[in-house]
Amino acid sequence: MYEFILTIVIGFVLIGLGIGHTKGHISSLHSYHRKRVTEEDRIPFGRLVGRGTIIIGCSIIVFGALSLIGYYLHNELYSWIGTGVAVAGVIVGSVISFYAMKKYNKGIF
Repeated sequence: MYEFILTIVIGFVLIGLGIGHTKGHISSLHSYHRKRVTEEDRIPFGRLVGRGTIIIGCSIIVFGALSLIGYYLHNELYSWIGTGVAVAGVIVGSVISFYAMKKYNKGIF
């Protein structure tokens, strides 16, 4: 049961980081990204990366909540649906973040 709650907390932490990124606070990102993004591109870059991070965080919260519900109801269907949401959210959020890195950094590494 605690692992589900921890998963939900991690999702909220990611949402918090994403909100910070959307406001241009990209200090939590790798130094490579901070160095390569110009000052005028910092806000648009942060918005895109932040949106991706928020999507990932939301999908992780949904996964944790559905898994917790499935645990109490003894029904694995909720966990499977939550897993699908988490996988889709991580893929969509990562694609958005990688797009921002490619656009504003001219590469992801």
